[in-house]
Parts: sequence; C-alpha cells; structure tokens
Amino acid sequence: MAGHSKFKNIMHRKGRQDAVRSKLFAKLAREISVAAKMGGGDIDHNPRLRLAVRSARAESMPKDNIERAIEKAVGGDSESYDAIRYEGYGPSGVAVIVEALTDNRNRTGAAVRAAFAKHGGNLGATGAVSHMFDHVGEIVYRPEAGSEDKVMEAVIEAGADDVVSSDTGHVITCSFESLAQVSGALEEALGQAESAKPVWRPSLTTDVDEQAASTLLKLIATLEDEDDVQTVTANFEVSDEILAKLTAA
Repeated sequence: MAGHSKFKNIMHRKGRQDAVRSKLFAKLAREISVAAKMGGGDIDHNPRLRLAVRSARAESMPKDNIERAIEKAVGGDSESYDAIRYEGYGPSGVAVIVEALTDNRNRTGAAVRAAFAKHGGNLGATGAVSHMFDHVGEIVYRPEAGSEDKVMEAVIEAGADDVVSSDTGHVITCSFESLAQVSGALEEALGQAESAKPVWRPSLTTDVDEQAASTLLKLIATLEDEDDVQTVTANFEVSDEILAKLTAA
C-alpha cells in the first residue's frame, strides 16, 4: 500500500505540474497573439513579438504552438485582447500589481476584485502602488552560460544596465523599452536565455509575518490561476524559514 500511495502522490504531482504548464503555455500564446496582431507576424520587424517568442522558447513551449498562435493572429482568427493593469493592497498593506490580457474586462475585473476581497485585500486606482516599483527588463541565464567576466562583457556590449552573477546563474537588468534589443544581443553572445521578460521590481518592500505571508501566497496563487492574468507581483519580504514552511509540499 505504501508503494501504491507513493505512486498516486507522484502521479498527482505530475498531473498538477502538467496542468500548470498547460496554463503557462496558454498565457504565452495569448501574449504572442496580441503581439502578432498589433505589429504583424514578422519577428524581425516586431520587437514585442520577438520578445514574446523568446519568452516562450525559454519555457520550452513547442514550436508548433508558437507558430499556430502567430498564424491565427495574423489570419484574424484569434480573439482581441486588452492589456489591463490592476493595482491594490493585500494583507499588511502589501502592494500588489496584476497584469492581464482579456477579451472581457468585466469578467476579469470581477475575478481580480473577488480574489483581493477574499484574501483581505482591496483594489486601488491605476497608479496606486506602481510608484513603489521599477518597471524593467529582466534576462536570466544559467551558470553554464559563461563566467562572470564573459557575461559582464556581453552585458556591456548589449547595452544592459546591470548584472548580478551567483552560483545559481546570471540576472541581467535593462530598461523596459530596450528589453527586446538587449535580449537579442545577449542571445547572439551567450545563446538562449532561461527567461527574458518585463518585471516590476519593488523599490520599497514590506516585512510580513507568517500569517500575512500565508494569506498573500494564497492571494497570489488565486490570481495566477485566472486564465486572463499574465503576471502578479507583490512587494513583501518574508524570512526563508517562513517561506520554506509555507511552500513545503
């Protein structure tokens, strides 16, 4: 029975991972479709599409899925999506930014508002918390991409702003506007990045205790589970011990 139970647990985790991956691919395909519809299907002449495709490849999204999303958008067969940013506060006054691509603003707005309300937060107006973040481009490479000196040289040549190298990899920062250009230059010098995407980096953070952190993680998970939501960012700090306890399987 123990072996059977272990097998069931493994299969349950695998099923959950597959579901998460499927949802991720759907969100990546949505961004690709929006980019292709706005700027055309030629990657060389559409920076947003080029970045979206790079992000999809970094997540090992199948080539067929990428090409199908572009073809549908260019052919006019895909839905029309609006980009919306929601800003609000979670427990303990933690600032939260939610970015979405939706074909139904009312549906998405209601879902986001309900998630905040359920977990002790509330939505604010656009601009309510974004001043606590810097909107930048973030490009991540694995350690084997090169030595610290090699990566630093590539970063300088590409025109990025900063790089932090450690045993876990290289995290490169550039302006939001130059992300497509910088990631392209780095790809030529270092190969395919692990990820390349715009991020909201907190310039001001809030320390939270275990109870608040637990509620915040549930809020973030609920928001990320929404099909229309692309990214969720919050500016809270929590100790490694508490985080390990809360995220233990």
